Amino acid sequence: MPHLLAPEGDRSEQLSQAPAISVVIAAFEAAATIGATIRSVIAQSPSPLEIVVCDDGSSDDLAGALSEFGEKVRLLRIEHGGEAKAKNAAIEAASGEFVAIIDADDRFLPGRLAAIQRVLIERADLDLVTTDAVIELNGRVVGRAYNNGNIFAVESQRAAILDHNFIFGQVVVKREVMLRLGGFDPEIKYTTDWECWIRLILDGGRVGCIDAPLGVYVMHESSMSASRQAMYEGRVATLRKTLRDSRLSEIERGLINERISAEERRTSRAEMRSALITGDELVRQIAQDVAKDATQPRRERLKAAFAAFFPRIASARMRSHNRSYWIGVGDQRFQRSSK
Repeated sequence: MPHLLAPEGDRSEQLSQAPAISVVIAAFEAAATIGATIRSVIAQSPSPLEIVVCDDGSSDDLAGALSEFGEKVRLLRIEHGGEAKAKNAAIEAASGEFVAIIDADDRFLPGRLAAIQRVLIERADLDLVTTDAVIELNGRVVGRAYNNGNIFAVESQRAAILDHNFIFGQVVVKREVMLRLGGFDPEIKYTTDWECWIRLILDGGRVGCIDAPLGVYVMHESSMSASRQAMYEGRVATLRKTLRDSRLSEIERGLINERISAEERRTSRAEMRSALITGDELVRQIAQDVAKDATQPRRERLKAAFAAFFPRIASARMRSHNRSYWIGVGDQRFQRSSK
């Protein structure tokens, strides 16, 4: 029996029946992958109330990819505005008490929605429930969403969410809560889930996690330099927006400022790596700035100093490394697949 990880709450009120769950999917250029996602949802027992797909201005034949499912899938279309806008449109169009969010290339494993519904019946105080998941790369399982470096926070969820996103994104969340929060912020890039969950928890929301791998997160190879830099910049944007929340204590503001400084240091290092890979003419200056920053880790400052003095050698090494490895979920390093 899967174990529920959740803060203690009022268990005096239980639902008499399972709440209706709508599955919502934001899709952009996902015609090649969404079929497997939809089939994994349809295979759930009990079935969800509905499946709502929002096409975020794709140029591929998404409608054709969905045609085999007929009326089981409701398709919306919007002008391309990004993942957050597409998710928001699907949530607004849904009619279930809860919405289950899944990306257009991920999958639910058997029993996922049933397990979550059992939790929602017994723990009516929870606003959001997620589960563990397996991470899949090139059709091969390479890890779990929750591992030694990423642990679901049971206690002190407010402090934890201000530090990092501990909520795996295949969530089932109360629709009215999402509407009250205003949904996902389209202005936040790469960390839109984290920013939304911060607002949910600061608003008093309670979050639970079923400690069992009931989903599949499909990971894709990416650039070690450009994607990391964008991710760190997204984290800084999320934290700076959160600083404007009047509900924060002074201690919380101090912790957020410390986290911003740490992310800005990571951004500077990622900018240097990107400059080394692309041969940016400003690479020497960028490396010097990292080397002179006394707040950077000593090892990173030494690497930066070497790059400032010997940019050609450092660039060759970084390009070689980037051809062989890439950085994925949880900042883990993975070897690139042979092309």
